[in-house]
Amino acid sequence: MTEKQKMLAGELYRPGDAELQADQAAAKAWMVRYNAALGETPTVRRNLLKELLGSVGEGAVIRPPFHCDYGYNIHLGDDVFFNFNCVILDVVEVRIGSGAQIGPATQIYAADHPRSAEERRSGLEFGRPVVIGENVWIGGGAIILPGVTIGDDAVIGAGSVVTRDVAAGTTVVGNPARSR
Repeated sequence: MTEKQKMLAGELYRPGDAELQADQAAAKAWMVRYNAALGETPTVRRNLLKELLGSVGEGAVIRPPFHCDYGYNIHLGDDVFFNFNCVILDVVEVRIGSGAQIGPATQIYAADHPRSAEERRSGLEFGRPVVIGENVWIGGGAIILPGVTIGDDAVIGAGSVVTRDVAAGTTVVGNPARSR
């Protein structure tokens, strides 16, 4: 398997691999263009999103600035809205359901690292997919950790750190995020 195939499969991989570095360079060049497009029309920004992201539903909006690792692992449903200054570390799939509203400065991490110090020193990484259901509302400054699934209609309070799955229709707040 190539390092990219390992990464996409959620296995340990070497992020310094030439193919992965080229993919990241392409994503960085795209981010320069996208983040400079704040004053452009929604149609121009939408077309830019379609250039890099894995899929972009009708009416999906991401307000620049926006940052990601690769882009091609990000899938947005219809009418997804991201406010300013969000980050997605998308070494594996990040799926966001239709109608989800993501507050400013939210960070979604699919990238993860070995717990063993020895493995971390080797430079290996891996990813765990993140799934955000339909009509989810995530308050500004929230952090979603690797491997988390958030069910439909859930609410994540501003500034919360989501370390575990959130059931559909549940509201969670705090660090770590808990039901209230």
